[in-house]
This record gives sequence, structure tokens and C-alpha cells, in this order.
Amino acid sequence: MTSPKTSADPSSSPLTDPLAVAVLNSLSAHIAILDAEGVILQTNHAWRAYAQRNRLRGTPDALGTNYLDVCDGTRGQDAADAHRVAAGIREVIEGQRIEFLHDYPCHGPEGQHWYYMRAIRMAGEGPVRVVVSHEDITTLKRAEEALRARETQLEEQKQSLEEANIALKVLLKQREADKAELERKVLANLKDLVFPYVEKLKAAPLRPREKTMVEIVDTHLRDIISPFLQQMANAGILLTPQELQVAQLVKDGKTTKEVASLLHIAESTVSFHRKNLRIKFGLQGRRANLRSHLMSLG
Repeated sequence: MTSPKTSADPSSSPLTDPLAVAVLNSLSAHIAILDAEGVILQTNHAWRAYAQRNRLRGTPDALGTNYLDVCDGTRGQDAADAHRVAAGIREVIEGQRIEFLHDYPCHGPEGQHWYYMRAIRMAGEGPVRVVVSHEDITTLKRAEEALRARETQLEEQKQSLEEANIALKVLLKQREADKAELERKVLANLKDLVFPYVEKLKAAPLRPREKTMVEIVDTHLRDIISPFLQQMANAGILLTPQELQVAQLVKDGKTTKEVASLLHIAESTVSFHRKNLRIKFGLQGRRANLRSHLMSLG
């Protein structure tokens, strides 16, 4: 780094009021006041403490040091930031802009640090004066980095959940396909392997009681392959076992007398069950046909 130029006769402090000086020294930002040439006329307590803590070249107050020359002479990885700062301050001095803002890293043996630099002209008449402040924003930067890391983590979790959701949909779809295939096989086996023998039994010269038992077996087997019972369950309708038997036989077109004969119960009992079925299905009036309603269920 080139040696900074210093003013042969630096101007006296632009702030002479004790209250103004006290306020300047109370600020946490590192502050320097420059003249139109970029020479440091005054610094605050935070600036001086930082210079002493980091053992910077020159006196801690840096009075008489040309700030712009220091920036122009910076070399290495910090050169780009320093040259940008010098150019921005010159624009402020020349009135080309009201203020110049810039944040930059300043890492050292104590760890990583970031600063927010602001240069602005002092208001009022008289010679040009520029206030340059450096505020430590390390905590803010670390919070931003933590936030970005958290956002990345959440994005990864979101992606993982989306992939799991897709996999679950595939599994559910496969389960539905397996269920449909199982139902198809059960139906095919009953039709091909069971019902042919049931039909032979029904056509055989059986005694009335045996014939009734075959009819009941046939009816129950058809219940297994019919969506009738499932439709009633989905509708929230609870039927007793005998009501289910009566409902299935009525659905198949059996008369009250035939149902009574098949189930070996009195016709009055069948009529009682038919009445309860109409109540449970909400069928009112003679026009509401019980069999038609049962057939609509499947």
C-alpha cells in the first residue's frame, strides 16, 4: 500500500461545540469528517478505538490522512471495494450525488466482519465537508446467512415432501389397482368355479329343505360379488342380519310368500322386516317401491 498523503497544516476540527462532539463520540459507527480533498479533519471515539484495537498504521485519530489516497492505494483482494469507495466519495464531494452507500467485508484475525459505509455532504454554507461512517453489520450479515441457510433447508425439505407425496400417490394408485385386480379374480373364480356347481344343485331333484339351503347359499354368494351391501354401508344404513337377507331377496324379485318360504319364517315377519326397511331407507307412500330402491343401490 502506498503511504497516505497528509495535510501539511490540517484544518481545525469542524465540530467545536461540546454537545456536537459528545454526540459524535456517542455513536457506534466509525466516523470521519473529510474536506474537499479527502483529508480527514475529525474522527470520533469509535473510529479511534477501532484503530487502536487493530493497530492500524499512523495515529489512531488519523487526522491529516488523505482518505481517498488510502483507498486509491489499496492492493490485493480489498482493492475493488476500496477503489469503488473512493470513486463514490469523490462524486459526493463534487455534488454528483447526495450520498454514497456501500457494504463490504473486512475480515481479520478476530474473525469475519462486514461493514456498511455511508458518505454524505454536511449541510450548510462554508467549505465542503463529507461525513464518512462505517457501521459494523456483522450480526446482520450472519443473520442473513442463517436465514438463507434456513430457506435452503426448508426448500430441501419441501422437495423431499413433494417426492414423498409423489411416491405415496404412486403407492395408493398401485393399491387401488391391486384391489381392483383382487376383486376381479374373486369374481371370476366364483363365476367359473363355484356358481356352475350351485346351478347344478339348484337343478337337481332335492328335497324342499335342501333346495332352500341351496337358494340361500346362492343368494349369499351373490351378495359377496354385489356392491349392494357396500352401498348401504356407505349410506350409513345399519341392517340386522335377517333384514339383509330379506332385502337381498326382495331385490331379487321374491314375493313376501317366497321370502318366508326361503328363510323359514312367517309371512308376517317378512312384512315386519319390509316395513322396517322402508323406514330405514326413508321410503314413504305407496309410490315409493322398495325393490326399485334396493336395485338402485347395486
